[in-house]
Amino acid sequence: MMKIAEIISLKNKRKITMLTAYDYPIAELVDKAGIDMILVGDSLANVVLGLDSTTKVGMTEMLHHAKAVTRAVKNSLVIGDMPYDSYQVNPDESVKNAARFIKEAGCQAVKLEWFERCLEVTGQIIKAGIPVMGHIGLTPQTADKLGGFKVQGKDAEAAQRLIRQAMELEEKGCFAIVLECVPDRIAELITKKLEIPTIGIGAGAHCDGQVLVIHDMLGLFARYTPKFVKKYADLSPVIAKAVENFKDEVIRGKFPAAEHSFSIKEEELRKIDGF
Repeated sequence: MMKIAEIISLKNKRKITMLTAYDYPIAELVDKAGIDMILVGDSLANVVLGLDSTTKVGMTEMLHHAKAVTRAVKNSLVIGDMPYDSYQVNPDESVKNAARFIKEAGCQAVKLEWFERCLEVTGQIIKAGIPVMGHIGLTPQTADKLGGFKVQGKDAEAAQRLIRQAMELEEKGCFAIVLECVPDRIAELITKKLEIPTIGIGAGAHCDGQVLVIHDMLGLFARYTPKFVKKYADLSPVIAKAVENFKDEVIRGKFPAAEHSFSIKEEELRKIDGF
């Protein structure tokens, strides 16, 4: 099992890999592929549950999916993404909620997005012995306060703010920081300034690692594809075709065939009334 110390030690040695997963079969595939970290992201609100905002998913759903992921994983570091209402609505409950990801779901760490009391809450969780991954730049849970889903840090003042946030999170004890939708040169500068790894998503090639939402990279979520996503497969039409073939064969009586059926011995059949 990948350890926090191993993740930190990879900085300046090789690039770190991270993907989201929300269920057992996908988590098993990701783990077997050797991905360093698996994030049980609150993006499940969009790509799994069909909700229009990550703020609409809570601890019940996050823990349910995190448990499924950790049952499958043998090697990757699993990180539980703390939902909006678990630490921003009532920060005083943040430590208790973070602990549930560790004790109930079997995660090794939690991730939380930057908000006005982020440093206070991060410090409390880390003090309780729970590893924390930070998240700055575009923070989807509070995107409405950032002017929407836009690139962050595009002017000097905003960039300085991101740099300061990253350094403060490192000082609080975060073991890594996600940089989302940040200009590549700013992400490069932050990466050089920090001793902990940066994980980019829409933040260029100079981060210490990269993360994507797995439904995006597999072409399974058609509602919206961000600019920073590369589709490594386009599975939606493959699945649609398989479903169409199933429908066609059932209607035409081609499925199930003999090889998909179970039999009974003729002598047993003759003992049954009606045969």
